[in-house]
Amino acid sequence: MNHRLHLKFEQLERATEQLIASAEALGADKTKAPAAGKWSAVQVVHHLLFIEGNIIQYVQKKLQSDELLPKISLFTRLRVQFVRLMLRLPGLKFKAPRGVATLTDTGEVPTLPEMRKTWEASRRQLERLLNEFPSRQLNRAVFPHPRSGRITIYQVMEHLVDHLLHHQQQMARITKALRPAGPVRTADAQA
Repeated sequence: MNHRLHLKFEQLERATEQLIASAEALGADKTKAPAAGKWSAVQVVHHLLFIEGNIIQYVQKKLQSDELLPKISLFTRLRVQFVRLMLRLPGLKFKAPRGVATLTDTGEVPTLPEMRKTWEASRRQLERLLNEFPSRQLNRAVFPHPRSGRITIYQVMEHLVDHLLHHQQQMARITKALRPAGPVRTADAQA
């Protein structure tokens, strides 16, 4: 695997483990939405698993054609950076694409242990894809991102990490809403 891809892959692995641990830490509340119309912790995990799986399938299919993929434009590079910035801003929310939101909003989501197992298999599939990724395609447009346009495999990996970190912020908001901090005890209250 290319060193740059390996670093992003490792970062994605760590961030995924942290996100799943955050969901597991909620115990029975992991399936509870913090408010009407909001996603529960398991719905957030499901969303991320669904997105990553679809990206992997698309990239694998694209590489099977064995044709040289197109180069990306300067405008696309700028849009990628803009989207990355937007995902990193705390508290900024995006509306999920229609098909993704509908799937996640149905409430028919596998259990967290089932998703962990599926994600581990999906991650091994991603690792194989990155290990076998043709060097001549590294800087070519391999995936059509809905907001950035056609992006390279490097940008795909950056997006997966940024997207997961964006939802880690959401997981923190869910945790805070479901497990608010107890009353603060001061020295005066103890005396």
